[in-house]
Amino acid sequence: MIRHTCLLALVLAGPAVAADPDTVAASLRDRAMAGSGAYALVESLTTEIGPRLAGTPDEARARIWAVAKLKALGFKNVRVEPFDMPVWVRGIETAAVLGANAQPLAVTALGRSGATPANGLEADVVRFATYADLEAAPAGSLAGKIAFIDHKMLRTMDGSSYGAFGAARRSGPSLAASKGAAAVLIRSLGTGYHRHPHTGGTNWAAGQTPIAAAALSLNDSDQLNRLLAKGPVRLRLVLTPRLAGTAQSGNVVGEVVGTDPGAGAVVIGGHLDSWDHGTGAVDDGAGVAITVAAAKLIMDHAPKPRRTVRVVLWGAEEPGLYGAAAYAAANPPGSIALAAESDFGGGRVTTLKSRVAPEALPLVKRMQALLAPLGITPSSDNSASGGPDVGPLAAKGVGTLTLQQDGTDYFDLHHTPDDTLDKIDAKLLDQNVAAYAVTTWIAATSNVSFARAAAATQP
Repeated sequence: MIRHTCLLALVLAGPAVAADPDTVAASLRDRAMAGSGAYALVESLTTEIGPRLAGTPDEARARIWAVAKLKALGFKNVRVEPFDMPVWVRGIETAAVLGANAQPLAVTALGRSGATPANGLEADVVRFATYADLEAAPAGSLAGKIAFIDHKMLRTMDGSSYGAFGAARRSGPSLAASKGAAAVLIRSLGTGYHRHPHTGGTNWAAGQTPIAAAALSLNDSDQLNRLLAKGPVRLRLVLTPRLAGTAQSGNVVGEVVGTDPGAGAVVIGGHLDSWDHGTGAVDDGAGVAITVAAAKLIMDHAPKPRRTVRVVLWGAEEPGLYGAAAYAAANPPGSIALAAESDFGGGRVTTLKSRVAPEALPLVKRMQALLAPLGITPSSDNSASGGPDVGPLAAKGVGTLTLQQDGTDYFDLHHTPDDTLDKIDAKLLDQNVAAYAVTTWIAATSNVSFARAAAATQP
């Protein structure tokens, strides 16, 4: 106990003193809990830049902000790694019930939605209680109609229902178009009854011409259901988004350089872009701030790690993981030892999960033991994704960690105008920074290989 206390005191005194990795990790954890500085970062990003729609000048301003911030904080090799992407921008978006029950409805276009005629379209509504019901609809049965997909997402702590019910948004519009629909409305993929519809991307089959596709607020989805129960409903829908050609986005990178360049980097980060309704505080300003603050803590208060700690602020995540694909293509799996992304808001980290080689599992258990004082429970789950932008790396066999957060309220805010700074709790960000600092430091000082077989060879 005396030896541990002395070591801890020496570590707290500065980064130049050698100590065992677990003692350093504990000191980083405690420093973060005393105040990590993460809140100041997300406040700066959301206040000075605001919404950051991918491929637009707003996202470009965010990259300038990120480069300046990383350099000012002392990161090395700060750079933008550019890539081109197709740009979609929002236009007018209105919906209204016609006839005896005339009234407006709150809608927003889904990313990559097609457009109505400039003066809108009028059509009858056909409701589908579930995505499966839409799948069962006969070919051509929706000709000239507006399909309404009423597939309700459930509230969960881990956000699992987002994947389970997400087909309504991600592929529902394309499916409805294939059956002849003139336009599509979906019940928002969210859990918040604030009369704010939740935007988000949708995907179209190869060669398919996109039709107008919009999310309806949960409140207005319920209202439309009540109206449909009374009889047929005809809507007037105006959506005027457009494709704005090709533009440049980019990933912003900064490093805490390690002592062994050949050991592979430990990659942590969040995505820099956001949807355009809110200021992207929860999604994903919080993740940017958490991971930058964690790496900064290691830079300032730990000995130089063996492996380089690389912060990646991915671009163009929201419209389709363009930055993730570009980053994975430019970085061979052997150059990255481990990766993790913070992209689930600023809620408390509850569990550490992994997806690593079996020989790395004892190291994960060490991490879990160091995280226990933060109220983070251990897990034997070794199938964690690591986060959306980490997915292409994981598919190549790069090991990943998921620091699972409490997302009970995340989908109240996700992709809505309510995604603003006032939803961020500074102390909860500190707990996240503590968790990322511990796991990143332990991984960066180890000799363990986290790599797995590439996805193509998996059963």
